[in-house]
Amino acid sequence: MRQSHPLRRLAAVAGATTLSLLGVSACTTSPTVEDARAFLEDANARLLEDGNRSARASWVQANFITRDTGTAAAEAREAVMGTSVQLAAEAAVYDGLELPPDLARQTKLLKLSQTLPGPADPGDQAELARLAVDLEGVYGKGKYENRPLNDLEKVMAESRDYDELLDAWQGWRTIAPPMKASYQRTVELGNAGARELGFDDLGVLWRSNYDMAPDEFEAELDRLWGQVKPLYEALHAHVRAGLRARYGADRVPEAGLIPAHLFGNMWAQEWGNIYPLVAPGGGSRGYDLTELLRRKGVDELELVRIGERFFSSLGFEPLPDTFWERSLFVKPRDREVVCHASAWNVDNDQDLRIKMCIKVDAEDFVTVHHELGHNYYQRAYREQPFLFRGSANDGFHEALGDAVALSVTPGYLVEIGLLDREPDTSAEVALLLRTALDKVSFLPFSLVIDKWRWKVFSGEVSPGNYNGAWWELREEYQGIEAPVARTEDDFDPGAKYHVPAYTPYTRYFLARILQFQFHRALCREAGYEGPLYRCSIYGSEEAGDRLRRMMAMGMSQPWPDALEALTGQREVDASAVVEYFEPLIAWLDEQNEGRAVGY
Repeated sequence: MRQSHPLRRLAAVAGATTLSLLGVSACTTSPTVEDARAFLEDANARLLEDGNRSARASWVQANFITRDTGTAAAEAREAVMGTSVQLAAEAAVYDGLELPPDLARQTKLLKLSQTLPGPADPGDQAELARLAVDLEGVYGKGKYENRPLNDLEKVMAESRDYDELLDAWQGWRTIAPPMKASYQRTVELGNAGARELGFDDLGVLWRSNYDMAPDEFEAELDRLWGQVKPLYEALHAHVRAGLRARYGADRVPEAGLIPAHLFGNMWAQEWGNIYPLVAPGGGSRGYDLTELLRRKGVDELELVRIGERFFSSLGFEPLPDTFWERSLFVKPRDREVVCHASAWNVDNDQDLRIKMCIKVDAEDFVTVHHELGHNYYQRAYREQPFLFRGSANDGFHEALGDAVALSVTPGYLVEIGLLDREPDTSAEVALLLRTALDKVSFLPFSLVIDKWRWKVFSGEVSPGNYNGAWWELREEYQGIEAPVARTEDDFDPGAKYHVPAYTPYTRYFLARILQFQFHRALCREAGYEGPLYRCSIYGSEEAGDRLRRMMAMGMSQPWPDALEALTGQREVDASAVVEYFEPLIAWLDEQNEGRAVGY
């Protein structure tokens, strides 16, 4: 039986104080550090119990999308929400008490633990949990002309027919308008929950999760974007010229915005699939990883085994047997699942899993390395108190997986037997361009998602202007435009998984910067001295040790401390991005001579 924690004792004391005011003698006490410690021990235990229950229900719901699994997931999420809200309110008793740093940090994180906090009212909590699960379910079951997202993404990736691309682009967005009313209501309820925790709105709560003032954090994002924007604009200009050559001057302008459906990706967030249209001299990048995998007979399971061997080469322990028994690697034929790749630690200990409808191709080869990075990070901090079981900030989790993926170099492919020899230096620009088409193109998109949501949460953008504000931001930051007229009857943000799923997206922008900073530091630790883009830390236990020490910290320290432990720097620095792409920058400058750059 769980012992009564100090807040319940304090409530009794408060009752005694009331009696004293009525003339009944009673004594009062003030909360102590030991009270706070006992409260947090209890809080960690309760959150772990509820969190594990919710994780199991969410896993089942994502793998078996039915009304019943959705209800079970909603009820479990509601329990977590209720516990978190209750504990955050109870922790206010310790405001003003001088606590040791670890306890002070845990009380702060209690308030920040929910990205979609429910109001204290149980009915509102139940409604919010149900709406949140419903939104994810609508997205997961979304189809256009009986074609799921995977099929439509294949069209976007492979077709070069303007009208076919437009049909797939428009078709997928038909799933989103039914979400709009529910999304609007979740904003109202989530904002109410955030205000009860002491934040002006959900956006302020999200921006408070980075060990600095919310306004300072937003300014930091703008600073980092300023460091990489010239590279993005140069890439954008080169891609615009290539698309203009392919689709014609009547469809792609010489200057200005590019139609959003021509980038080989449903959301124009990563452009790697159109590499052949913009490659140097129409040439090759030296090898085709998808073809190499198929030629070697690599299947979905072996793809994951290759990723595990990468981490083993750094000195990490193998994945547990349960990982192989419980993960989802292949899309089932008999049911709908949420195919969006994700990494799970279902019991916050050793029950590691990935959920992914793997395709044996270059993209998923890299994605597997990325998702396993999450799993190994999850396991590294499992000894921390529950409130510290996370990455230093949410960008670290994504950055670690991406930094590992940067080691998927030609040299690495040679070492593991997929490639006979590295391409000569003439292929370097081609390789860097292919990488930039995914990683650099993604930077402004990853800002737009949350900049839009922060405006929605604050009320600056009203439901009557959801779609208009969305496209204003995409034009400003990405230099792209909707290929056909859009109205407020549309809800294009809802066609991106992370919006209905309420997954903060700034983490991915930070990750795209931090991964290069991590990569540079780990390469130096491994003793590598060549060009940064050629470095792979595969086989370096020295790099693995440094990585593991940072990972084990979890959220126990402010993120600058974790960054310093790994890189020796205390500030996020985009100079490593520029260093990595130096040869490409020079080449793009030559290609863009006489072209309009910018939008």
